[in-house]
Amino acid sequence: MDKQNEKIYVTQSSMPTYEEYIEAIKPLWDSHWLTNMGKYHKELEKELREYLDVPQISLMVNGHMALEMAIQAMDFPEGAEVITTPFTFISTTHAIVRNRLKPVFCDVKLSDGTIDETKIEELITENTVAIVPVHVYGNICNVEEIQRIADKYSLKVIYDAAHAFGVTYKGKGIGNYGDASVFSFHATKVFNTIEGGAVTFSDPKLYDKLYNLKNFGIRGEELVVSVGANAKMNEFSAIMGLCNLKHIDTAIQERKIRYERYYELLSDVPGIRFFDERKECQKNYAYFPIVVEEDYRATRDGLYDRLKEKKIYARKYFYPLTSDQACFKNKYRQEKLEYARSLSDKVLVLPFYEKLRIEDIEKICELVV
Repeated sequence: MDKQNEKIYVTQSSMPTYEEYIEAIKPLWDSHWLTNMGKYHKELEKELREYLDVPQISLMVNGHMALEMAIQAMDFPEGAEVITTPFTFISTTHAIVRNRLKPVFCDVKLSDGTIDETKIEELITENTVAIVPVHVYGNICNVEEIQRIADKYSLKVIYDAAHAFGVTYKGKGIGNYGDASVFSFHATKVFNTIEGGAVTFSDPKLYDKLYNLKNFGIRGEELVVSVGANAKMNEFSAIMGLCNLKHIDTAIQERKIRYERYYELLSDVPGIRFFDERKECQKNYAYFPIVVEEDYRATRDGLYDRLKEKKIYARKYFYPLTSDQACFKNKYRQEKLEYARSLSDKVLVLPFYEKLRIEDIEKICELVV
């Protein structure tokens, strides 16, 4: 394709070579075992438990069902309140509401887009049962303070870690924090299984509950012990995950190189701000978001349109806020969301993936500058 007319999308799926994947799936034609927690499902669970450095993990068909079932496994009473952030993908809020719970929206911090832990306590009532914070763009929440609040009020903490695959904090995998953490392995993520997800947790009792929820409650040929759904990861997806996991460290290193080039070219541009980085945190370089401030020469939407005219497709992650979407607007309690709305109006995620050409990064930055 002519480079002049080539479109540059916000992301591109990481994939092994065609030959590697085809060779890996060949045994499925012999076994005909394509789903129902087969050999490769079990192998991927084991490999991810080690890579993420977590005690327990349960694979799911996608990240949304992982979050929905992690919440369901906590057995919260219908109508209870869950404190969460509106500055996230709509899945986070859907998972709460589909469990017949009420989201209570808390503002975020301008510094990194994560939930503002200093504003959580004022939202707690006798109906509050949990906190669902989001490690947005791989920026991790203040896990210590959130846990302190949760312990004080006997609340559960379920992290939406969809953006945080491979992130470590103080030498520990990020999936070790809270009562559970949920990862997405969607095709657009740092690590993908085409579609997929997982719940990580420490309480071994949760494994059986999640197993029952994702497999109809079936525990034997003639035994169904509880009501469940179908959220199992299939073998083709598990094999894609096993292939991609072999290359994940290289993929993250390639992302780091591109992240640093973006940063080098844009760090001195008036009106362009980056999010703060947490100390003692090992990044995964999942995204490259910029905050377009008032003193930039154009608005965020103006920059978005300028890039789009050149066939460069950035994204307004996350606009509008989930609390402002038609399905949720004015339905649920919220703290004044001043900072969340500010970021929603100012953040632009630039194209970013491991095989993005450096020359394309330079082209994008020329348009930003």
